[in-house]
Amino acid sequence: MNRKPKPNCSDEAVVELPADESAEQLARLAWAVAHPARVRIVRLLISRETCVCGEIVDSLPLAQSTVSQHLKILKESGLIAGEVDGPKVCYCINPQKLRELKSLIAKL
Repeated sequence: MNRKPKPNCSDEAVVELPADESAEQLARLAWAVAHPARVRIVRLLISRETCVCGEIVDSLPLAQSTVSQHLKILKESGLIAGEVDGPKVCYCINPQKLRELKSLIAKL
């Protein structure tokens, strides 16, 4: 049986990709939703018309401190915003960042 030799990856031409700011943006936003708990938080906030306070912890089978860490990551990405309401912080989705994430994914 004659086998065709496999091409050697090092024989292929090197392709240089130009700097792409949208790739950086997509990577940052995608990392923010790269955990199932954060996806669930985003879905919860999308489904609400108003900010959500204590319901987030009640909606997930996670410790409050773990939920807080996930909220911090989402807030740092800009996908959600947090507003202080007395002793609580209420969170809501940032529709502009959500549209940006959807647009960047669509352009893949």
